[in-house]
Amino acid sequence: MRDTSVFLPLERYFQRIGLRSSVVLCQLPLTITMVIIVAVTEWFTPETMDDPTFRLTLVPHILIFVATLAVPWHRLPEGSFLVIPLMDCLALGATYERGGSELAVVGLLIVFPVIWLAVSTSRVRVLLAVVSSVVTALVPHFLFEGGSLSPREQVHVIVLPTVIGAVALTAHVVAKSVVRQRETLESKDRDLQQLYQQSWERQRLLDTVVETVSVGVWVVDSDGNDVLVNRRLLAERARIGERAAEEGADSQGKGSQTEDRGRAGNKGLSSVRTSANAGPDGGNAASVVFLADGQTPIDVRTDPVRRAARGEAFSDELYWIGNGRDRRAFSGTARPLKDDDGSVAGSVIAFTDVTALVNALGAKDNFVATISHELRTPLTSILGYLELAFDEPDPDQARASLEVIERNATRLLNLVNDLLSVASGGVELNLKDTDFADIVARSLSSAKPHAAANGVHFALDADRPLPAKLDPNRIGQVLDNLLSNAIKYSPDGGLVRVSAHVEDGFLECTVADSGIGMDAQEQEQAFTKFFRASRAMETAIPGAGLGLPISKTIVEGHGGTIELTSTPGKGTKVTFTIPTAPANQEVMAE
Repeated sequence: MRDTSVFLPLERYFQRIGLRSSVVLCQLPLTITMVIIVAVTEWFTPETMDDPTFRLTLVPHILIFVATLAVPWHRLPEGSFLVIPLMDCLALGATYERGGSELAVVGLLIVFPVIWLAVSTSRVRVLLAVVSSVVTALVPHFLFEGGSLSPREQVHVIVLPTVIGAVALTAHVVAKSVVRQRETLESKDRDLQQLYQQSWERQRLLDTVVETVSVGVWVVDSDGNDVLVNRRLLAERARIGERAAEEGADSQGKGSQTEDRGRAGNKGLSSVRTSANAGPDGGNAASVVFLADGQTPIDVRTDPVRRAARGEAFSDELYWIGNGRDRRAFSGTARPLKDDDGSVAGSVIAFTDVTALVNALGAKDNFVATISHELRTPLTSILGYLELAFDEPDPDQARASLEVIERNATRLLNLVNDLLSVASGGVELNLKDTDFADIVARSLSSAKPHAAANGVHFALDADRPLPAKLDPNRIGQVLDNLLSNAIKYSPDGGLVRVSAHVEDGFLECTVADSGIGMDAQEQEQAFTKFFRASRAMETAIPGAGLGLPISKTIVEGHGGTIELTSTPGKGTKVTFTIPTAPANQEVMAE
């Protein structure tokens, strides 16, 4: 195993401070010890210091330390610094040899360079440590004494290398063991880091998915406490709390509050209630969360969150939130989470806002019912008058019945044409130079019988002539729709004002009634296909909810705009504006 570290136990620290500083720090303990030994020798045995040869053996120690400071080790080949502990061994051997019995302790200092060499994973460095101990015992003797070894010196030559070799080998084994353990720990640390990174990436992916889906995700433990809630559900829960607060305030005034404003927590959705009419214990508080029928409030037994926390699984259960027009429908699905022994550890609940879908299904049902009524009424009239016509012997008398049949058949045809226009998404326009004043006159004349039946009177404010290039039949259809709505939605009679003017190249026509009007939410949906105002449905005012959408399509096909403003109980005003000379002469309204 190749090891180029200065001193293995401090490898990471030495990598930070640099090679030269590392070599100096490794040499420093031996140098300081030698300084102390020299000082003690000078104090207690000055005669030893008087020996010139002994003083000469101290010079290498000084030179070696100076070399650690001066030599640019980083520019030399790797491992060049190992010459320092080898030279230490020779210098220590010389000092020991000339110091006599008084300085026998110097022989122990060889442990410093030997440990420096041996604490490594390199076998070469261990061999150098053993060899240096032998050199320390032999070379100084032959250098200063010469001749053969005495028995005492022979024991010294054998014992010292053996002991130092054992120390070196032990240090090497311990170093290798430490390195293996460190490598094992580093490997495990890398594995943990990799697992952590993978876990973090999966968590980010999960968070991204949870926050991306258009579903409210709610994870609870077995006690119903929140474990994970995505932003969409947090927003919905806050909206529930705000709605509860608003409904409580509507009933009691500004002082009312919710029992738990949007923070369902481990109480579930059944705890979110308005405090209107609530007693001290909240027992009379009104729920804002209802079952599928929209009337039955949820309780502890039917609360979807508490049911899920108990381990129940359910799919696509419908819940309503709120009591007003802005109430919303949610589909709830839950699946339990189980631990290793199969017991319920929690649950994952998904809530999907299906208000639009439920409203669409309701609109479909209303549309079917309305169209059935709109078709049945003229058909019943046609069949009745046909029977009268067949029973009438006088052809002149039968003519009146046939005229009623024709009107009802025309009504059926117009309704079918409207349905076809809605289905196709556009109407063809045949533009002609037309006096719009004539269209106004014809529409008012056609609407007078219906208006008279409802007690409605007309007031006209129109210039004459009103020249414009338009499709007279389609614009007439728009005006007929607006007049029909104005009459229908004025069940108690009233005044319908019609104004028409040309200014700056635009024809502007306004139809204003004093009827039942619409609120702000209904105005936003007024041009939506098949939309019927709630008051119109409650009072059974006939209609298919197609007049305004078709009128909007026709007006926009002429390059114009149509606007509606209304006040409940005061009436509605509809204004459309079209250019008198459209730039596009061949128009298909999409």
